[in-house]
Amino acid sequence: MPPARRCPSCGGTVPAPSRHTAPRPRRAPSARRPPRRPPSRRRRALRWAVRGLTGCSLAVLFTAGAGHTLLSGVDHKIGRVDAFKGLAGRPAAGHGMNLLLAGTDERAGLDKGTRQRYRLGGAPCHCTDTLMVVHLSADHSRASVVSLPRDSYAMLPPHVDRTSGEHHHEHPVKLNAAYAEGGPQLTVRTVERLTKVKIDHYVEVDFTSFMRTVDALGGVEICTAKPLKDSYTGLDLAAGSHTLDGGQALQYVRARHVDAASDLGRMRRQQRFLAAVVDRATSGGTLLNPVRLHEVANALLSSVRADKGFGTDQILDLAHAMRGFSPSSSEFVSMPLAPKGRHVPGIGDTLVWDASRARALFTALREDRPLAAHKPAAGPAPLPVDVPPRQISVRVLGGAGTGGEAERVAKALRATGFTARAAATEAAGPARTTLAHDPRWDRSAKSLATALPGAALVEEKGLAATLEVRIGKDHPAVARVRAEDPAEAREENEYGAVRGDEVTCPS
Repeated sequence: MPPARRCPSCGGTVPAPSRHTAPRPRRAPSARRPPRRPPSRRRRALRWAVRGLTGCSLAVLFTAGAGHTLLSGVDHKIGRVDAFKGLAGRPAAGHGMNLLLAGTDERAGLDKGTRQRYRLGGAPCHCTDTLMVVHLSADHSRASVVSLPRDSYAMLPPHVDRTSGEHHHEHPVKLNAAYAEGGPQLTVRTVERLTKVKIDHYVEVDFTSFMRTVDALGGVEICTAKPLKDSYTGLDLAAGSHTLDGGQALQYVRARHVDAASDLGRMRRQQRFLAAVVDRATSGGTLLNPVRLHEVANALLSSVRADKGFGTDQILDLAHAMRGFSPSSSEFVSMPLAPKGRHVPGIGDTLVWDASRARALFTALREDRPLAAHKPAAGPAPLPVDVPPRQISVRVLGGAGTGGEAERVAKALRATGFTARAAATEAAGPARTTLAHDPRWDRSAKSLATALPGAALVEEKGLAATLEVRIGKDHPAVARVRAEDPAEAREENEYGAVRGDEVTCPS
């Protein structure tokens, strides 16, 4: 058989014609093709573009295949639970995918030294420490995370207690008790009953898988505008940026005694942490590297429990969907609450959801609508501050020789949220811009100083709540700032939703 020949178009090989093949009839002279012209520059470029796209497609297919092969080895490590067994009268399916993420306080996989180091020595309550509904939009462009307070008032439907086997009638509880009494099934059933949102998958993460996953990611960067200290968990962070390992991250998301916000403050920190994880995973190439993805998945899935339908294919689908993600692709909501809670005898004080806003929130989720504006402002990311700028009143004084600097600075401060007005003074301006404040308003002064990084802080009694900026000859620049907890100062939407890029460290 004659040797194969090389294809001039694709570079591959094609079999040569067999000598037994009937000869091809000759064309009539009138039917002959005109002489072949050499390909134009445009056609040559198009040909190479097609070859390049073909090569990229093959690379993507190879990567996907490799990812599936690597992850198939950890699929069997997932602890399986039948979270949907026997559920009836469930909500209708909406658009996109809804996952119920339950964080439990199980710690059996941690050694004694680790439990002591991170204050995890107490006995677990076998209940959900964290409960979130994670919604992935149908077009895979957005992830919405709704935090459900564990102390939310809830009515458990009739069920059989998983520990005692006792039949319970419908009764009021705090939401996290659903897991203690009926495990994943009762948790899913109760959440669906409260939200009218159909849950497609259930994933349960404990302390061990949490810490291992953070370490596999190489740590997660967290920023705080004020010191965070909690004697119960051992959390002790100075103001600024920190890269937390698994144990420190667990302290950060579990801390409840940092401030008066208690569980609500903890939920906001958990949201910041998740946004930072998205940032770390998408910017660090984890989702594009099959080997790295395997390491992270192996750490996470080695001690995680999930429904039977959540396996390798679903993990790869999620990883593929998030390849184009950035922190601004994620949005976070803490449940809107009514002004007053509800005391339940034998249970204690519970949090009551704001009925109308909760209804609107979950309707938007079912209809796959964004909960926050997804158009980040151009330019450098704003710096987080402790006190929301709109709560700070500023008087900007322009002395002799400073021209229109006072009005320029006041206008820039107003643009980033401060209540600022300019005023003139006959006194000569200082060499360096000064920020004067009453000692009682030191937190406000620190927030304003973040917006005026070159200003000198000076304490002056008697100024009360109005801060005073005295313009110097240094032409001070104004930096954009935002509240560290944007939901506290957010008025643009009824849910208090924030984007991930609004709660991560400025880049």
